[in-house]
Amino acid sequence: MSETRTYRIAVIPGDGIGKEIIPVAQQVMEKATAGLADFTYENFDLGAERYLRDGTILPDEELERIKRNDAILLGAIGDPRIKAGILERGLLLKLRFALDQYVNLRPTKLYKGVTSPLSNPGDIDFVVVREGTEGLYCGAGGAIRQGTEAEVATEISINTAYGVERVVRYAFDLAMKRRRHVTLVHKKNVLVNAGDMWQRLVDKVAKDYPDVGHDYLHIDATTIFLVTEPSRFDVIVTDNLFGDILTDEAGAVVGGVGYSASGCINASNQYPSMFEPIHGSAPDIAGQGIANPTAAVLSAAMLLRHLGLEEPATSIERAVEADIEERGSTQRSTERVGQDILARL
Repeated sequence: MSETRTYRIAVIPGDGIGKEIIPVAQQVMEKATAGLADFTYENFDLGAERYLRDGTILPDEELERIKRNDAILLGAIGDPRIKAGILERGLLLKLRFALDQYVNLRPTKLYKGVTSPLSNPGDIDFVVVREGTEGLYCGAGGAIRQGTEAEVATEISINTAYGVERVVRYAFDLAMKRRRHVTLVHKKNVLVNAGDMWQRLVDKVAKDYPDVGHDYLHIDATTIFLVTEPSRFDVIVTDNLFGDILTDEAGAVVGGVGYSASGCINASNQYPSMFEPIHGSAPDIAGQGIANPTAAVLSAAMLLRHLGLEEPATSIERAVEADIEERGSTQRSTERVGQDILARL
């Protein structure tokens, strides 16, 4: 008999509804992996409350402790009391860059029982592979003469062949496990330097995957097709900013970001990868016990799959699909949704 392996999970509940949905995700993880895996959790008090209390965002010593874990489960970050950008850059982006989480993976699926805002959505099931550590989000740029009429602010998009090729290769690897098609999304008719490099590297990598087809779409055309023909997509690969925008639109197309999970992946496994719902901290409903934990549960399934626990991950996804199909339109508490999913495992 094989021994049950123990995994170390860093847990960052964060802000708002994050504190309510993460315990549900943990319960589901544990039931799905009973007899197969054990988890030890290291909880981190990071987010708005910590920042407002003592000005701390992500101390270096806590970052080092996070690095020693096998994966990270994150709830949500954001609070209207704090100026936009402080927590996002100081915590979320610092984690992504320090842990070299160069793939931001966001699946999009229209579940039975969920009503899309589209009149004829078709069969929507695609994934966006978004580059996570370069582009406009890497922090290059600056400002001078701030607050004057002569102010100048710059944001510089950084694209390296190394960074682009590894995320493109990840996308083609993923396509081999799906419907074997990759769509590069960029704006190469205007962003001629970065766009040309992305296209050349897609063409280069594609030669190693003769069974995977690939095409190209401008970002603006892609936003149109997401609402007119979303079923055309299998794997989308794109840069940091374009991917950020597209995945929020994709979440809306499938009935809301309440069902949208994500992973920030270090595919080399040098550092832990991080898994989180994309819906944010929802301060307007925090503390009421009505937040839908489904996206957090699906993020936990992604975490398990990343750790090689394929069968438990699949069982969670099937339980969620069945729950949504039967009761997705029913008003339920956070706890009740969790109980209903657990009962299906």
